[in-house]
Amino acid sequence: MRIGVLFSGGKDSTYAAYVASRKDTLICLLTLQPQRKDSYMFHFPNIRWTKLQAEAMGLPQIIFQTEGKKEEELEDMQSALKSAIADYSIEGVYTGALASVYQKSRVERVCEELKLKSISPFWGIDPRTHLMNLIRDRFTVMVTGVAAMGLDETWLGRILDAKMVDELTDLQKKYALHAALEGGEGETFVLDCPLFEKRIEVVSSKKYWNDVNGHLEFLGLRLVDKQSQG
Repeated sequence: MRIGVLFSGGKDSTYAAYVASRKDTLICLLTLQPQRKDSYMFHFPNIRWTKLQAEAMGLPQIIFQTEGKKEEELEDMQSALKSAIADYSIEGVYTGALASVYQKSRVERVCEELKLKSISPFWGIDPRTHLMNLIRDRFTVMVTGVAAMGLDETWLGRILDAKMVDELTDLQKKYALHAALEGGEGETFVLDCPLFEKRIEVVSSKKYWNDVNGHLEFLGLRLVDKQSQG
């Protein structure tokens, strides 16, 4: 099938793009850019930098602005999908949904209306297994937002590794958060993966923290050769 991916730049949607490229024909990325931080459906931190990820993948990206209002943002998603159908003749949509029934059900409803197949390859996967798969498949994932018990300012800017997976697994047991940060507990941004022709380097960034949650804002990013460690 000709596939579009609902793309936020985070680990799950980027991994969904990777799986789509291996199982189907990945044609384009679709990104909804909310104008508010509390969107129910779409990522907010650093969404503008997804253009650099699309460039790294050599894929066209459809970007739609949305006010991020509950339910109304689904109309914006439908417009983005209609554009992808018209411009790229997509037949299906991949998402990075892991456990959010709210998000998955709404994507499926819109896709059904547009006669698109909705595919969520990681649905119901064990969180620890999912994180270890990302490491196995050489994804460089940076934490860019946290909002849960046990996740403090020191998590911002950390790169996913086995130690982090152990810590998140322990926090899941202690606080019942989703270890893969599915329920709004955290946000991530992919700096490198097998789909990228070049990796992304963080030039500058700034942390924002308000005692209980916060995010890392990228002020400057650039594409560099994968061999370069500058």
